[in-house]
Amino acid sequence: MRITGFQRFSMIDYNDKLCAVIFTQGCNLRCPYCHNPKLVPMISSDVLISEAEILEFLDGRVGKLDAVVITGGEPLLQQGLLPFLAEIKSLGYLIKLDTNGLLTQTLKTVIESGLIDYIAMDIKTELNDYEAVAKVKVPEANLLESIKLIKDSGIEHEFRTTVVEGLISEENIINIGKNLVGKSPYFIQNFVKSQHLDKAFGDRVGFSDVKLARVEKELQSLGINIELR
Repeated sequence: MRITGFQRFSMIDYNDKLCAVIFTQGCNLRCPYCHNPKLVPMISSDVLISEAEILEFLDGRVGKLDAVVITGGEPLLQQGLLPFLAEIKSLGYLIKLDTNGLLTQTLKTVIESGLIDYIAMDIKTELNDYEAVAKVKVPEANLLESIKLIKDSGIEHEFRTTVVEGLISEENIINIGKNLVGKSPYFIQNFVKSQHLDKAFGDRVGFSDVKLARVEKELQSLGINIELR
């Protein structure tokens, strides 16, 4: 496991549960608005955090924390993910996995392991527009299969999309909701200025309140389980 970040306490990353958040290094997408740009390249680093250090901390917080979130980067790129999840689960924690859904077979293996309790998958945009947002070629079949795997898993889950003015349209969001998400929880996350993979995105903005309200109303009318975040 290549771990380059560890947040020891969070109240917002796993519903209402108290959790710790683990950030893994490396991602197979290049979304320009990514707010964790240092986690995108899989590079040598002198600041890696050892699994042993994290497990020691978690062992000392049993009964005080409820859950652990594995995020990134893209956690499914990590070769040692399953054994690490098993170690965390042995301490009695709930585990949430954040993923972009590209590594379908790995996701399937993790789901079948029974080690995770919650899955959050980012859907960047409509499938036919993915390369414009993710900046790499993406197999549509993988995304569709991952979405189906998550829906059919019986595991608590959510899908989510970050909206950036000029990159994601209202029509994109409506089509994601009705064609991909269906009845599953779908969270719309407005773009927030921060550090970004593409520094030019510091000048971008999210949707206006009026536009967000319009999208929310339209998705609700279609029976989509939509929530603004």
